[in-house]
Amino acid sequence: MNAEIPKSHPRYESLMARRLMTDAAAEGMLAASALIAHGRGEAFDYLLAEETSSPAKEARRRAATKLLAADNPVICVNGNTVALAGTELLQCAAIIGCPIEINIYYRTIDRIHALENSLRSKQKEILSTECPQEWGMSGDEWRNAIESVSILGAGGDAKIPGLEGPRAQCHEQGILCADLLLIPLEDGDRCEALVEMGKEVIVIDLNPLSRTAQRASLTIVDELRRVARGLVVDLLQIRFRGGFVTGDSLSELSEAALLEASLEAILSGFEKLAEGVASRPR
Repeated sequence: MNAEIPKSHPRYESLMARRLMTDAAAEGMLAASALIAHGRGEAFDYLLAEETSSPAKEARRRAATKLLAADNPVICVNGNTVALAGTELLQCAAIIGCPIEINIYYRTIDRIHALENSLRSKQKEILSTECPQEWGMSGDEWRNAIESVSILGAGGDAKIPGLEGPRAQCHEQGILCADLLLIPLEDGDRCEALVEMGKEVIVIDLNPLSRTAQRASLTIVDELRRVARGLVVDLLQIRFRGGFVTGDSLSELSEAALLEASLEAILSGFEKLAEGVASRPR
C-alpha cells in the first residue's frame, strides 16, 4: 500500500497520515467525525508549512522534562492518536515508565477493544525491532520496558468529576491518580475538568485558539506525528544525556507566552502565503 505514494512526493507525510486514518476507520477504531477533526488540523499545519516551529520545539522539550519529573504521569490516547502515533507513544511510555490510557469522546466497547488490540499489536512490532540508538541500557531492558507499558482501556473503574456520559469513565490507576497527563488531540471540556482536578495537562493541538489549547497547562502547537517522533528523542536525551543545551531565548518564556509565540508562527505563515498569492502574475 505504501508503495503507491513515493517518498519523493512533496506531501508524502500528509498523504500517509490520511492513509493511516482511513485504514483505522475501516478497522472500527474511529468515530465518524474523526476524519473531519484530522482535516481541520491539517489546515492549521499548512500555515506552519508542515514544519515544527521553534516555540513548538521548546514546548515539546518542556513536556519531555515534565513527563520524566512527574510522580504519576499518564499518556492518554484516542482513536486518531493510536492511528497516527501509537507506536511512538508506546516508546515514550516505555522511556518514562508510565501507562497509556484509552479515553475517547464517543466511547463504545467495540472501539475501545479495537484500540486496545491496535496498541498491543504495535507493542509486539516494537519488540521485534532494535532499541533506539540513544537508549542507554541493554536491548533486553528496552524490551522489558516496552512489555511493561500498561494499556488501560475497557475496564474503567472511576469517573472524571464534572463530565457526563460514557466519556467520563476512566481508570483509578490511570487518569484519576495521575499528577500529569499528556493528552494529544483532547476536547476542551475534558481538558478543563482535568485541570479543575488539579492535574497538570499537556496537550498537542494545532489550533492555538482552541479551548483545549487555552486551558491546558502546556500546549504543543504542532502536528501529532512530528511531536511524537521528536518526543521520543527528547525523552532519551534527557534521561540518558542529561538534558538540553540550547541557549534559546524561548526557554525564558512562560507557558502562556510560548503559546502566544506559536500563534504568531501561524500568523506569520498565513502572511507569507498571502504575499505569495498577491505576487502571482494576473
